[in-house]
Amino acid sequence: MKKIAFLFILITTTFQAQIQRIEPANWWVGMKLNQITLLVYGDNIQDLEPSTTYSGLNIVKTEKVENRNYLFVTINIAPDTKVGKAKIDFKKNGKTIITKDFPLLARENNSANRASFSPKDAILLIMPDRFANGNPKNDNLSGSLEKANRADESGRHGGDIQGIIINLDYIQSLGYTQIWNTPLAENNMPKYSYHGYAATDFYKIDPRYGTNEDFKRLVQEAKKRNIGLIWDVVLNHCGLEYYFIKDMPMKDWVNVPDTKTRTNHLKSTLLDPYATEQDKKGYTDGWFDSTMPDLNQKNPLMASYLIQNTIWWVEYAGLSGFREDTFSYADKDFLAKWTKTILEEYPNFNIVGEEMTHVTEIAAYWQKDKKNVDGYQCYLPSLMDFALTDNLVKALNNKNDWESTWKEIYRGLGQDYQFPNPNNLLIFPDNHDMDRIYTRLQHNLDHWKLAMTLYATMRGIPQMYYGTELLYRQEKPGNDGFRRVDFYGGWEGDSKNAVTGKGLTSEEVEAQKFFTHLFNWRKTATAIHNGKFKHYAPEKNDAYVYFRYNDTQKIMVILNKNDKKITLDMKTYQDMIPSNFNAKEALRGKEINVNGTLEVDPKSALILEIK
Repeated sequence: MKKIAFLFILITTTFQAQIQRIEPANWWVGMKLNQITLLVYGDNIQDLEPSTTYSGLNIVKTEKVENRNYLFVTINIAPDTKVGKAKIDFKKNGKTIITKDFPLLARENNSANRASFSPKDAILLIMPDRFANGNPKNDNLSGSLEKANRADESGRHGGDIQGIIINLDYIQSLGYTQIWNTPLAENNMPKYSYHGYAATDFYKIDPRYGTNEDFKRLVQEAKKRNIGLIWDVVLNHCGLEYYFIKDMPMKDWVNVPDTKTRTNHLKSTLLDPYATEQDKKGYTDGWFDSTMPDLNQKNPLMASYLIQNTIWWVEYAGLSGFREDTFSYADKDFLAKWTKTILEEYPNFNIVGEEMTHVTEIAAYWQKDKKNVDGYQCYLPSLMDFALTDNLVKALNNKNDWESTWKEIYRGLGQDYQFPNPNNLLIFPDNHDMDRIYTRLQHNLDHWKLAMTLYATMRGIPQMYYGTELLYRQEKPGNDGFRRVDFYGGWEGDSKNAVTGKGLTSEEVEAQKFFTHLFNWRKTATAIHNGKFKHYAPEKNDAYVYFRYNDTQKIMVILNKNDKKITLDMKTYQDMIPSNFNAKEALRGKEINVNGTLEVDPKSALILEIK
């Protein structure tokens, strides 16, 4: 009898070690998404049958797949289920072999109605590895395939979550109210993993950044400063070192697993009435990179996994929004389901999709409430406005020939009718995939100020990249490593420090002060947050004039690119303001009286709050 008991204990212990993962590891009571599918992973576990006696928790079905190391267990959590630690028994031949805890947690108060980012906000984009090294002890950890090497422009430099936390006061001082970090999920790849877009564990913060609890602490510390956190979601692909890629549940877990064919990047095929199905699949089903397997969202188990993961992070960390990477590369029916499910769970939630195109029709196709010719309906609230940034660079760099160079902007904004909600577009001068704006503007400080003023006052939600306030320039245009250089003062011993001002040039100090004043003023300007937009056709004097206005505030913006002082005839704008009016210069606080004409200094931006 003793031998039988010992053998039973030995078998039980063996099976306990074999269930390595249950994902998600917990859920919350009171969610609209109350039926979820657990991915259970371990060695040869397919013969186990899950069961539970926890009141309100029911196992709906168990799915066995090609790989015996996986079980997919669908559970339902009744609305009246009590918060607590449910237990799931895994049985074999009617006997419990192993028991796993599955916590059912209480949601944060009013979680479903959480506020999100909107045009009232200014967003700071941070690449965590390149921002600040708050904890050098986590730079090189056992088990990490790539070690830190700050001398390598394409390697890891050691920035982390603690580095962001200790700079929150500086971030707040610049006028930011939201932070978007490039992905923080584990990227345990052999090389070029610092960017974060090749995840090897969607449920885990990369330990070189910190822990899941560290990220939650960042969210809490930012919230104390009225700053929200936007999570960078990657639905299209992951890293080759992911456990469920190295040991796939089934062959169609990813697209084209045998050939690993690269995507053709032809996003126009999705709208092209003449495109072949082969070419359309060549875009959505191809791998983004040979080390980034293309996840198959047409597989319902993969789709559930991705949807649950993104909602899990909202509840776990307290997020205020999503930025979704390489949006249209994923399956379009899945994208409709994903966006719809998120908004059903969080009606006020904002999600911005990266559709890297300058063709307005292609970007507008995805926005919520867009009536498309093919009947397709996505529920994506916001898109990144790539066309605006290129049009602005052209306008500021080109010379005046036979028409104002500002017409690049004017014509581009004239395409806004194609978006159901152009006010919710994300506008930006640059980001981690683009050359720095100051370099693109040929290191012209006056033009940089015009650009910053436009982004602070234009329709949409401004997103700036760390270092923009310090005129970051790029030694090697087109080089990602130089697009993502380290934040000044983020490492001990740096010769320059953005926070203290150490080593900054007079131009950098001037730019930092201008930027800080501009975006802190923006916080108070309700017409910028929720006002209408009206612009006037630019004349050959190279001035661009537009208004932002609501029921309580009217703002006039004048961007003068000309080398000389210009005089504006106020009759041109009589449908918005009388020829004679009083106003305050927003940035200088100076009261002015306008009588028929207005003089504007050369190479300057003027923001007038109309009395």
